[in-house]
Amino acid sequence: MDAYTAVLQNPMVLTGYRNTLFYVIAGTAINLIMTTLGAYALSRRNVYFRNHIMLYIVITMVFSGGLIPSFLLINNLGMLNTPWALLLPGAINSFNLIIMRTAFQTIPASLEESARIDGANDWVIMTRIIIPLSMPVIAVMILWYAVGHWNSYFNALIYLRDRELFPLQLVLREILISNSTDNMMTGAATGDRMDIGITIKYATIIVSTLPILVLYPFLQKYFVHGVMIGALKE
Repeated sequence: MDAYTAVLQNPMVLTGYRNTLFYVIAGTAINLIMTTLGAYALSRRNVYFRNHIMLYIVITMVFSGGLIPSFLLINNLGMLNTPWALLLPGAINSFNLIIMRTAFQTIPASLEESARIDGANDWVIMTRIIIPLSMPVIAVMILWYAVGHWNSYFNALIYLRDRELFPLQLVLREILISNSTDNMMTGAATGDRMDIGITIKYATIIVSTLPILVLYPFLQKYFVHGVMIGALKE
């Protein structure tokens, strides 16, 4: 328990928790909104060139611009060392977009036709028909995006310089890899520092993964069902 006390008293751990919660909530909201809008538009049968657009999206799953062009782009857009560098570049995941688009396509077209006869526009159809009928796959998207933001550290390592913006995983990396546990062992004997340092590392891992372990059971029942709904069909 002393190890957990030392971890929670570390100001960088608390700052990392605060930042990560912000990145998870804001990032997941952006991801979900953008993915839902893109999937709805590409699932409509009256959208021109939707198959060509999907081809371009699939290409991005195989080829990317690389790290250096991405860094130059983030820098030129003025997002370097800001939270936007972690939130906007990955606003839409191509794989998740395909799954959600496929799920939307499984909804009978007769529901949309009936709604249009009643005078509904695309916003009404999407928010009152498509999204309520697709809650399992949306729950899966929330789970995947939230876990992705929670575990992400590489983009923060590349784009962030201000330690006050570091997410929890980057703080965890410093503690586990850089062995920065000395400031967390005040008053410990010299001979016990190695054992205490290892215990603090283990406690840090538990503290950083506990929220995901608590959240997952509430969304687990949607996981398999949502993936099956969005599965690609031949």
